[in-house]
Amino acid sequence: MEFKGKKVLVVGLGKSGLAAALFLRRRGAQVTVSDIRSAEELGKDIPALLEEGIPVEAGGHGLLTFRRQDLIVVSPGVPLNTPELVQVKTFGLPILGELELASRFLKGKALAITGSNGKTTTTALTGEILKAGGMKTQVGGNIGVPVIALVDESREDGWSVLEVSSFQLETTERFRPDIAVVLNVTPDHLDRHGSFENYVAAKERIFANQTAEDALVLNADDDVTSRMAARAVSRIFWFSAKRVVRQGAFVHEGAIVFRMSELAAPEFILKVEEIPLKGHHNVENVLAAVCAARLAGVAPEAIRSAVGSFRAVEHRLEYVATIQGVDYYNDSKATNVDAAAKAIEAFPGGIHLILGGKDKNSDYRQLRPLLEKRVRAVYTIGAAAEKIETHLYGAVPVVRAGTMENAVAKAAEAAQPGEIVLLAPACSSFDQFQNYEHRGQVFKDLVLARQGVWQNA
Repeated sequence: MEFKGKKVLVVGLGKSGLAAALFLRRRGAQVTVSDIRSAEELGKDIPALLEEGIPVEAGGHGLLTFRRQDLIVVSPGVPLNTPELVQVKTFGLPILGELELASRFLKGKALAITGSNGKTTTTALTGEILKAGGMKTQVGGNIGVPVIALVDESREDGWSVLEVSSFQLETTERFRPDIAVVLNVTPDHLDRHGSFENYVAAKERIFANQTAEDALVLNADDDVTSRMAARAVSRIFWFSAKRVVRQGAFVHEGAIVFRMSELAAPEFILKVEEIPLKGHHNVENVLAAVCAARLAGVAPEAIRSAVGSFRAVEHRLEYVATIQGVDYYNDSKATNVDAAAKAIEAFPGGIHLILGGKDKNSDYRQLRPLLEKRVRAVYTIGAAAEKIETHLYGAVPVVRAGTMENAVAKAAEAAQPGEIVLLAPACSSFDQFQNYEHRGQVFKDLVLARQGVWQNA
C-alpha cells in the first residue's frame, strides 16, 4: 500500500491508534486523529502527535473530518457502529483495522492466538518457547505492543506471535496467520457484538483467510471451538486435557504429549506436574502453546525448558503477598464470567472474592455453584455491583464495598489464616480505572500497603 500524500484518519487514540498514526505519518500520509475523549484525557499522547505534524480532534467526532479522508484506520476499542463510521462506509470510503493494516506490512510468519480467556498467558508462553527454540521472535498485539509497532522490526526469517481480540479480528479482510489458535469461546463483549453468534463470527475471522498450507489449532474440549473445524480449510490440530486427539497435544498418563499425525507415535513433552502455573485452565494454555510451538518447529527439549521457567503474566492469577497467613492474588485480567470461574477453580476454597466493574451484559448467575462450594464472601465494586448482588442473592454473603480500597480492607478484615483474597472481577475496568492493568496495580498497591502496615506494627 502507498500512503504518500494520502489523507488518513485514525479513529481512537489508544496504544494502537498512536502507533498507527505515527506509522502512517512516517510513510508520508497526511494523518489526523479523532477521539471522543477530551484533550485533557488524551494529554499524554497529544504532544507526540503534534510534534509529527498530526492534528488531533478531541472531545467527539466531526462528520466532515471523516468525509475528507482517503482512508480510515480504526483502533480496536472503537465500535464499527459508531455513527460517523456507518455513514462514511455508505460513501464507499475504505475502513481498515489496525491489525489488518499491520498484517499487510508484517514480514515473516505469523502465529496468532485468540480466545475468550487465556490468550495473554498463551501468547506470552508461546513467544518464550519460540525464543528458547532459537527462533527470531517478537510478541505483540492485544498483549501490549500494537501489531503495527512490530512491523519495522519484523524479519523474513522471523515469527510474530500475536494475541488478537475479537475487536481486532472483526475489521480484518486479508489477515492470514500461518498458525492460528482458538483457545475457547464463551460469552464476552456482548455489549459490543450484540449477540454470542456475532462474537463467535468475529473469533472465526482468525482462520477465514487460511489455506490448506496453514495450521489451525483448536480446543477439542470446547463445544464452540470444536465446531469451527467444519468451517476451516486449514490443517486442523487439536489440544485436549481430557482425551486423546488424532493430531495435536493432549494429556496422557500425567504427561503432555504431541503427535503430528494420527499415524505418528506420541512424543513426550513434559509432565503436567512440571507446569509452574496454577489452575486447570493453565494446563489447557500450555497444551495450546505446545501444539503451536511444535508446528512452528520447536524441539520438545526447548519447549520443556521454556514452560518450566515460565512465570504467570502480570494480572493473570498473579500472587501478590501473604499477610498474616492470608494469600492475595491479582487476576484483574478476569474481565468476564468464565475467566472469573477459572480463577475460582484454581483454589480449593476459603476465597474472599472481589467482583465488579463495568458490566458487559453478563450473567453472573453462572458463578453460583462455584461460589457456594469455594467462596466465603463476595465484595462488590463498581457500576455492576447491584446487578451482581441480584444475581448472586442467597448463594453467598455479599458485601457492597463500592471501591477497591474498601473491598481490600473488608476482605482483609474478614479473611482468616489459610484463606485467600482474590481479585477476579468478571467485568471490564472502565467505570473506575483506565484499564485492567491499572485496576490490578491499584489492588496490588493496596495489598502491599497493608503488608507494610502489618510489618511495621
